[in-house]
Amino acid sequence: MTSIADEAVSTIVVSCKQTRFHIESPNYRELDIEGLDITVTSAPQDKAKGKGKAKAANGTEILSGAKLRLKAGNRYALVGRNGSGKSTLLRAIAEKLIPGIPEQTRISILQQTNADHASSDHPPASTPGAAEGPTVLEDVIDRATAKSDLEREISALSAGVNGTDPLAALRALRALRHERMLKRLFVLDKDARLRSGARGLQARKALVEYEKAVAKSAELKDQPAEEISPETLQAETQEAADMLADLQLQVEPSRMADIESRAKQILAGLGFTDAYAAKPASSLSGGWRMRSALATALLQESDILILDEPTNFLDLLGILWLQRFLERLGDQPTPPTLILVSHDRDFASAVCTDLLILKDKALTYFTGDLATYEKAQADKKLHLTRMKEAQEKQKAHMQESIRQNLAAGRRNDDQNKIRQAKSRQKRLDDRTGLNVNERGGRFKLNRDLVGYHLTARDEINVPQDERPVILSLPDPPDLRFPGSLISLDKVTFRYPPPRGSRQLLAPTLQDVTLTVGEGDRIGILGLNGAGKSTLIRLLVGEAGRTSYAGTVAAHPRLRLGYYSQHAVEELQRLGRAEPALTALALLMREAAADGGGETPDEGAVRGLLSSFGLAGRVASDVPIRKLSGGQVVRCELARLMRRRPGLLVLDEVTTHLDYETVAALREALRTWRGAVVLVSHDRWFMRGVVEGVADEDEGGESDAEEEEEEEEEDASARRRVVYKLAAGKLTALDGGVQQFEESMEKRVRKLLVD
Repeated sequence: MTSIADEAVSTIVVSCKQTRFHIESPNYRELDIEGLDITVTSAPQDKAKGKGKAKAANGTEILSGAKLRLKAGNRYALVGRNGSGKSTLLRAIAEKLIPGIPEQTRISILQQTNADHASSDHPPASTPGAAEGPTVLEDVIDRATAKSDLEREISALSAGVNGTDPLAALRALRALRHERMLKRLFVLDKDARLRSGARGLQARKALVEYEKAVAKSAELKDQPAEEISPETLQAETQEAADMLADLQLQVEPSRMADIESRAKQILAGLGFTDAYAAKPASSLSGGWRMRSALATALLQESDILILDEPTNFLDLLGILWLQRFLERLGDQPTPPTLILVSHDRDFASAVCTDLLILKDKALTYFTGDLATYEKAQADKKLHLTRMKEAQEKQKAHMQESIRQNLAAGRRNDDQNKIRQAKSRQKRLDDRTGLNVNERGGRFKLNRDLVGYHLTARDEINVPQDERPVILSLPDPPDLRFPGSLISLDKVTFRYPPPRGSRQLLAPTLQDVTLTVGEGDRIGILGLNGAGKSTLIRLLVGEAGRTSYAGTVAAHPRLRLGYYSQHAVEELQRLGRAEPALTALALLMREAAADGGGETPDEGAVRGLLSSFGLAGRVASDVPIRKLSGGQVVRCELARLMRRRPGLLVLDEVTTHLDYETVAALREALRTWRGAVVLVSHDRWFMRGVVEGVADEDEGGESDAEEEEEEEEEDASARRRVVYKLAAGKLTALDGGVQQFEESMEKRVRKLLVD
C-alpha cells in the first residue's frame, strides 16, 4: 500500500505491508505496521508515475522495510540524529499518511515552531490593534474541542427548529448533513489513495458510491418545497430536534466548565498567569504561541499524543510541570500512547518507558532510558567481540593442527593422516566454532547454520560503532597579563518607562555582582522573565550604558563569543536574504574582513567547519537556508570559535540539537580551557558543563588519575558556580543544579493539585 503527501517543496511517499486484520483495529492507541517505507522526494506528485517506490527513487529514503509497533499506553522517546527523519515520521503518523492507521484514531501533535523572535525570557505583551479575537484561554479550548464548530451547528439547527418557517428545520438539517458528508468524502478519497491491490479497488468503489450519495444530498438540499411530502417534513423536523439535543449535550455547561478548569490548570503549568491567559491569542510572541499550541495538544482527548521538542521555550518550572503531567497520564483508565522527541535527557528519561530508535533507515525498540540503552549496547559489543576473538583463536589453533598433520602425512606418505587432516578442515569450514550463537543460546546446526546444506556457519557480527559526534573547540590564546575577563560590580538595570509615562519600572537587575575569570564555569538558572537575557546582554556589552548603574568592566584583550537564543533565526534570515550563501562562504567572508581583506586559508576554515560536523560539500555546496536547525547551530558555533574566544557566553545553545550533539558539546565544553557562562534549562547539560559531572549517561567512569588532575586544576584556578537569578537578585547556589531543581519541584506540586 502506498501513500503520497505533497508539501510546498517536497513530497512524502509512504508504503507498507498490511494484512486485513490490522485495517480496522478496535484499539486505536496501538499501531502495528510491517514493511514501512518512507521517502521524501522533491518530485511533484503530478509528474510522478507508477508505484510509490518508483516515485521515491530520486528522493531521500527515511525508512526502508521498518516495523512500526506502538503498544497502547506506552510512552516512547523517538531518538535519532538531526536529519534522520524524525519529524517526517511524526508527520506521516499525525496526518495518517501510513496505510493501516484508522481514520477514527484521534492524534494530537505539537510540531516544532520556527517563529521569528520566539523569546523564552519575556511574557507576552499587548500589541496595538491586537485587542480583537479570542483570548488565549478561549483559543486553546476552541482548538482542543472544536467548540466553535459545535456552536455554529447548534446555532444553525436552533434557528431552524425555533423558526417560524415550517421548512427551516428541514433545510438546516440537510445543509448540516451535506456539510458532514463532504468531510466524509474527503476521508474516503484519502483512503482510496492510500490503499492498493484488492482493498484499494474496494475503497475506490466505495468512493464512487459515496460520491453519488453526496450528489443526491446536494439535490435534496436545494429541493423545491412543493416536492417535499408532509411525512418527510415531519420526520426530518424531528431528526433536526434530536440532533440539536445531542449537540447541546456536548457543550453542556458542566462539561465545558470541567474542560475550562483543565485548560486553566495546563496554561498555569506552562507559565500563563490568569492575566496572560485573558490576553488576545493574536498578541502572543513566538515562544508563547508554542506554549499555547502545547496546551491545546495536552487538553485534547487523543489516542496518540505526539510532542516534538515540547520543552523548547519552557523554563525549568514548566519542564518539571510537563514532566509530572505526562507521567500522570499513566494513571488514566485509557492513557494515550505518547511519542516524544526531546534533546533534554533528564526530561526524556523521566517521562518515557521505551525508546524508539531511528537509525540506518530502520526502527528498533528498547525498554528503558537512553543511559541504559547505551550501556546495553556497549555490553553487547564487548560480549560479541570476546566471542569473535575466542572463535578466531580456536580456528587458528585448529588450522595450525591441520597444517601440521597434513605436512606430516605428506612427508611420511601417510594417507590416514592426510584424510584425517582434510576431514578436520571440512569440519572447521562447516561447523567448528563456539558452542553458542550470537544471542548467547546453545548452537544448533539446523537453526543457526547459514544456507540449506552444510555450508559455512554464520560469522559473529560485531556491530560497528556509528561515527561519533565529536566537536573540537580550539583553545584560546594566552592573555599577556592576568585579570578578570568580565566583572559586574553592584549593577542595577531598569528598562525605560513606556512612552508618555513618567512612572519608573521596577529594576530588572538589582545590585548584581559577578566576576568571570580565566577557565571559570558560570551557570545561570532562573525562570522566564527573571532577567537572564538582560544579564547576558550586560556581559556581552549589548546593553546601553544609560540603562544601568554600577560598574561593568572587561579585560582589554578579551575575545568573547556570544551565542544568542535567537542565533538560529538570525542566521536563517541571513540565508534567506542571500539564497546562495553557504557556511564556507560566510566564514571565508568574515575571516577576510577580520584579516583586513587578505585571503584567508580555505583549508583551515574547512577544517574548522568539519570539526563541527559540517564537512565537505555540506559546508561548500549546501546553502545555509537549506541546513537543518542543528546544522545551523553548528555553523554559528564555528563562526564563534573561528576567532578563538577566551570566553563563551551561551544562551540556550542546545535548543535545536539532537541528543548526540548535545552530549558531544557537553563533553567538549567540560574540558575546554576557556571560560563559559551558560544559560540553559537543560539540567543534564548544565551539570556537565558547569559542575563538571562526568558523562554518567555513557555508563563510563573517569580514570582516577584524570579525576585527580582535574580536581587539582579546579582547586587552583577554575571556579564552578551555579547562580539563581530571581527578583533581580543573583544568588550563588551551594547545592548547584540539584538545589534549584528541588525548589522548583515544590512549586510544581502546588500546580498539580487535583
